[in-house]
Amino acid sequence: MSTLAEAVAAIRSGPQGTQIVAVFDFGGTVVDAMPRRGLAGKVFRRGDERLATLLGGIQRGGEDGDYGRFLQAVERTWAGTSESELEQLGRKAFSKAIYGRLFPEAWQLVRAHQAAGHTVLVVSELTRFQVQPAAEQLGIGNILCTELTVQDDILTGNTAGAPLWRTGKSTAVSEFAAGREIGYVYTDSVTDLPLLELAGRPTVIDPDPALAAIAADNGWPTLSFRLRRAPRPLDYLRTIVGFTGLIGGALVGVLRKSYTGKRQAMADALMHDATTATLRAVDVRLRVVGAEHARAPRPAVFLFNHQSQFDVIIVPKVLDGAVTGIGKKQLANHPLFGPLMRFVGVTFIDRTNTERAKASLAPVVSTLRDGLSIAVAPEGTRSFTPSVGPFKKGAFHIAIQAGVPVIPVVIRNAGEIAWRDSPIARSGIVDVAVLAPIDVSGWDPADMSDEVEGVRQLFENTLLNWPTEP
Repeated sequence: MSTLAEAVAAIRSGPQGTQIVAVFDFGGTVVDAMPRRGLAGKVFRRGDERLATLLGGIQRGGEDGDYGRFLQAVERTWAGTSESELEQLGRKAFSKAIYGRLFPEAWQLVRAHQAAGHTVLVVSELTRFQVQPAAEQLGIGNILCTELTVQDDILTGNTAGAPLWRTGKSTAVSEFAAGREIGYVYTDSVTDLPLLELAGRPTVIDPDPALAAIAADNGWPTLSFRLRRAPRPLDYLRTIVGFTGLIGGALVGVLRKSYTGKRQAMADALMHDATTATLRAVDVRLRVVGAEHARAPRPAVFLFNHQSQFDVIIVPKVLDGAVTGIGKKQLANHPLFGPLMRFVGVTFIDRTNTERAKASLAPVVSTLRDGLSIAVAPEGTRSFTPSVGPFKKGAFHIAIQAGVPVIPVVIRNAGEIAWRDSPIARSGIVDVAVLAPIDVSGWDPADMSDEVEGVRQLFENTLLNWPTEP
């Protein structure tokens, strides 16, 4: 069994350039399989057979009979549907369910290949309606899938040409890579043996028993990815207890410091006790690198990458007092977080109106000058993958005006604790790296796109090369 770090090191030390092709299978390699009796079955029982077919086709491994049944379901449920409808359905499925099953390990391998200048390809026996939304989020532009025939924008339900199954998949990849070298192939199933045999460095991902035996005989690297399990009853129970602890801890914190009569002391105690109680109840442990940067210099604008609703628990716990935040206007009316965020002085902005958003940020500069730090998610929204999205410039303008540094807070694994749009948290470990402060006093507010992109890239680099304590 190889490690992910070894696989990434081999990519970095190996041949570079676009002539090297890195091939990723989809189901079981880029995304975890959908439970056979899970979401797809629930969707089917609700009467949406088209969506059930889309979700149910994403399987780990699979056999000829499974794939044959998928093609039969496509013909039965998708025939007569327009391409545009299926595209919308695929994007809906991704944003509601599939994104949570993207393997972070696959994301890291993809990024390593992209950094090496390789041509990255996703290949699947499924259709582009299932694969393309995920490939786009991973930044992969090359996709090979089983194509379906279309007449006047309407699907017939039949395949166009040979399905990309077994030798059909390997043939399609060979044709795509003509004149280049297939350097890497990643897959999990023995049905993809013809594909693996094309690669200079075939790698198997949590292989089925037959493929595991073949990989051992051939000395092929084997990687294990963490399964992307759906919440279990214990997770729901822990989350309920966690929310109870959040409210209880907040009240205890306020009461504990009420004798001081100082709002900030009560706000700091609220965040400390509420986050501590929540993390303990949900059984989440934080591993923090660079904790000294969380304490000084103060005040500062702390920037954090945003993949999970659980970030609002992680960030206050790491920064531990004398900090407030900026949130979207809708959160002010949230029955649970709204009152707590108002008490600790969060500034709410209307993101639908640029002018009003800028006006509402003006008091934040005063907050910083008065000695209170600000925590901001510069992406402006939660991401679907560990990848860090484009940064908005508002936080940097605030830091320049207030004369304070920006301090990156890089969060890893929060999306595994609680998926992007899920309120349910799982137990586990979240890694946090607080990086050295960045002096922005010399930046030109009218022309700082390159500097902002440099900070964003610092987040990505940290996620790909996690720091260790000296």
